[in-house]
Amino acid sequence: MKELVIEKTVKTPYVHFDAESGILKIIGRSIPENPDEFFSKLFNWINEYFKNPQSETLINVQLEYINSGSSKFILEFFQLIQSYKSLGFSCKISWHYEEDDEAVLELGKHYQAIIDVPFKLVEIY
Repeated sequence: MKELVIEKTVKTPYVHFDAESGILKIIGRSIPENPDEFFSKLFNWINEYFKNPQSETLINVQLEYINSGSSKFILEFFQLIQSYKSLGFSCKISWHYEEDDEAVLELGKHYQAIIDVPFKLVEIY
C-alpha cells in the first residue's frame, strides 16, 4: 500500500501515514478552509490501511494550533481508530504538546477521556 504524504501549508498539517511501519504522523497547524475535504483523504487511507495493517499502529499527533472545525475531525479520526481497535487491532495514540500550551494539552486530555485507545500525552520542551 502506498504511503500518504501531505506537505504542510500555512493552514494544514504535515501528514505522513506509512503502511510499512504502521506509524501515522500529523504535525503542524490545522486550520483548513475545508476540513471535510482535507480529513476525508486521511479517513480513506485509514480504511484502506486496516484491510491489512501492521501488528501495531502508532498514531503521533503534534499540533501547534487547531481550530474548532479541525478538532471535530480529529475526534472523528480518533473514533475511526477506536473502531478498528474494537475489532482487535493494536493501536496507540501519542498526543504531543508544547510545555506551555494549555489549550492543546486540554484538548488532548479531552480526547484521552473519551477515546478507548491507549492514549499518551507527551510534553515537548
